[in-house]
Amino acid sequence: MKRIRSRFDMDSGQRSGILILLLALLIVFVGLLVRQNSSQPSLPDAQVLAIRQQIDSLKQDRLKDKKDTIYPFNPNYITDYRGYVLGLSVEEIDKLHAYRESNKWINSASDFKKVTGVADSTLEKISPYFKFPSWVTSPKPKNKNTWTGKAVDKKGDLNLATVRDLMQVDGVTEDLAKAILNYRKKYGGFVEEFQLYDVDALSTEMVRAIRKDFTVKTVPHVEKMNVNTASASDLATLPFIKFYMARDIVDYRDLHEGIDSIAELKKIRGITSFTFDRIKLYLATDQK
Repeated sequence: MKRIRSRFDMDSGQRSGILILLLALLIVFVGLLVRQNSSQPSLPDAQVLAIRQQIDSLKQDRLKDKKDTIYPFNPNYITDYRGYVLGLSVEEIDKLHAYRESNKWINSASDFKKVTGVADSTLEKISPYFKFPSWVTSPKPKNKNTWTGKAVDKKGDLNLATVRDLMQVDGVTEDLAKAILNYRKKYGGFVEEFQLYDVDALSTEMVRAIRKDFTVKTVPHVEKMNVNTASASDLATLPFIKFYMARDIVDYRDLHEGIDSIAELKKIRGITSFTFDRIKLYLATDQK
């Protein structure tokens, strides 16, 4: 029987021809792709460099604008870093901090100038951004009989008061009441009323309002630290004593072969009356 040959049967020569044709088509396709990509317009190097320089310039201008931006702030709370950014010298910042440690407040641009001795050009630049509390900018008329606090026996005990008790004072929020209790816990209780001024977020006006209804009745036992035997590291753990101040106390003690009276600490540079009134509550010349 004769074999019927399919129309798709090809000899080796035909198959080789088809393979060569396919390879040729592939080469042409790849060539077209390469040509298309190479025909994309490219910018000269000089133009690319100019564009990059323009972008860098815009970035620098943006950073400069951000750096020079000053937001409203209370000058009573200028930190070392904030003062540096504003252009104050180290001496001017130290004068401001010493003034604040004496429990005094800056209430105007002229006060700031008088205390720090800042240059007029710097003051002119930053004073428009001074922001003071409303009771400073819009003070209420003074009343000669402003202190209407309760009698001592009618007042609550500051060391026993709860958050709810403190919130009975007009203006004392839950957060402020918790801040008072946190301070009390941190230092083992209030030894004197004026320690309320050291609680963060409490304004002078708020402290006065609290003192009308509360006072220290149960004085906590404070284990005072012996200033003649304590190390600088130990002294630095006490309220209001920074390490550099603790080191100065130890140097003074060594130089004078001991400290006979806590009042001598006022002779040490950096210990203001404000600071002394605080640290004397926690120091003694000998342990009993």
